[in-house]
Amino acid sequence: MASKVIYTSVAVLGIAGLSAAAWWYQSRPQGPLEITSNSTSTASATKSPAGAAPRAAGVEVAKVEQVSLQDDAQSVGSLRSRQSVMLRPEVAGRVVSLGFQDGAQVRKGQLLVQLDDTLQRAELSQAQAQVSIAQANLKRNQELVAQNFVAQRVLDESAANVQVAQAQLALAQARLGRMAIVAPFDGTVGLRNVNLGDYVKDGADLVNLEDTSSMLVDFRLPERYQRKIKLGQGVEMALDAFPGRLFKARIEAIDPLLDANGRSIGIRAMLPNTAGEAAVPATKEAAKAPTKPEQKSAHAGKPAGAAKGGATGPLRPGMFARVTAVFGVNDSALVLPEEAIVPQGGKQFVIRVVEPSQVPAATGLPADTQWVSLRQEVKLGVRRQGKVEVQEGVSEGQTIVVAGQQRLQKDGTPLRIVELGRPAGAPAGAASAPVATASTPR
Repeated sequence: MASKVIYTSVAVLGIAGLSAAAWWYQSRPQGPLEITSNSTSTASATKSPAGAAPRAAGVEVAKVEQVSLQDDAQSVGSLRSRQSVMLRPEVAGRVVSLGFQDGAQVRKGQLLVQLDDTLQRAELSQAQAQVSIAQANLKRNQELVAQNFVAQRVLDESAANVQVAQAQLALAQARLGRMAIVAPFDGTVGLRNVNLGDYVKDGADLVNLEDTSSMLVDFRLPERYQRKIKLGQGVEMALDAFPGRLFKARIEAIDPLLDANGRSIGIRAMLPNTAGEAAVPATKEAAKAPTKPEQKSAHAGKPAGAAKGGATGPLRPGMFARVTAVFGVNDSALVLPEEAIVPQGGKQFVIRVVEPSQVPAATGLPADTQWVSLRQEVKLGVRRQGKVEVQEGVSEGQTIVVAGQQRLQKDGTPLRIVELGRPAGAPAGAASAPVATASTPR
C-alpha cells in the first residue's frame, strides 16, 4: 500500500517537472545570433521576388476591323391592308341580288348587295308627284297675283309647299339609295356572309373589302428610339410566309401617344405588295448562280396565282412580320468582339498589344519580350451579334486582348500571344509567330 502511494507521488512530480521545463523553453528570451539569422532569412525572402523577372501572361487577341455596320432596332408586327372595311347595311331588308363573287376584284361604286327596295321606290314616286303638284300650284298663283286676284300671302305659301315637296323627294331618294350597297374603293372582297333571299338587319356583317395594292405594317419600339425615328425612314422586314425574301417599307406615321404600360411608340410603315427582294447570298458562288425562272418572276413582282391585271400581290393582311427599323449605316465602323471590353469605374477600356518601347513603365522585362499590355479608354457605339462598335480610342488594325485580361493588372505586363486551335505539341512561339508577323501591333 505504501509503495503505491510512493509511485503515484513520483509520477505527479515528474509530470509537473516536465511541464515547467516546457514552459521555460517556450518563454525564454532569444539570443543575438538567432535575431541576426531570422533577419537575414526574412530579407532574403523579401528580396527574392523583386529580383525575379515577371512572367509573360498568356492572352488571346483580335484585331480592330473596319466593316459596314447598320444601326437598327428589331420588333415584330402584323401586315394590314391599306384600306379595309366590313360592309354593313344601314337599314334592314331582304337580299335580292349579289353583284360579286367571293374573293373577286371590284371597282369603286360597283354594286355589291341589293336589298328589296319596292317600298322605297313607291315612296320616291309619291314624292315626285307631290313636287309636280306643288310646282303647278306655284305657277298658277304667280299668274293670279299678277292679276291681283289673290293676295301675296297665297303665293308665298305655294313657294314654301314646293320646298317641302322637294325635301320629301330628297328624303325618298336617300332611303332608296340605302338599299343598294356599293364598293367605297377599289379592292378585293372576301367571303360573303349572306345569300340571296336572306333578311338582314341593320349593322349585320355582309362581306369585307380589302385594298391590298399596298400594305401597312404596325409595330412598336421602345421609347429610347424616339429621337431616331423619322417619317420616311427605311424599314426592312422578313415574313415567315416568304423565307429568304426581304421586304422594304417606309415609315408613314408615328403615334404621338406613348403606351403607358410598355413605354413604347406605335409606328406605321407602308410597303408595296410585291414578292420582295432575294436575301443576300451567303457565298460569292451563290451570288453568281443563274436565276431560276420563278425567281425572275418574283423580282418582276408577278408571283404565280396573282389576279389578272396585277391588282393584287402575294402579301395578305394578318401576316406576321419581323421588322428592322434602319436608323443609319456606317460604312467604315471599327468593331471588336464584345469580350474585349473591360468596364471599370463607369468607363470602358480595352487592352492593346504594343511594343515595350511604347510603354515607359515597362522595365525589368525578360530579354525576349516582344509585346506588352497598354490599357486604353474607348467610347462604344452599336452592338451587333457579338461585335461592338468603337467610336473613339482605337484605330483599324490594332491588336486588342480578348481573353486573359484578369492577369493584366498594370500597363507594361509582358504578353505571350496564344493562338487557339494550335496543333498539339507545337511550341508556343510557333503559335504566336504568325500573329506577330502578320501585322505589327500598334
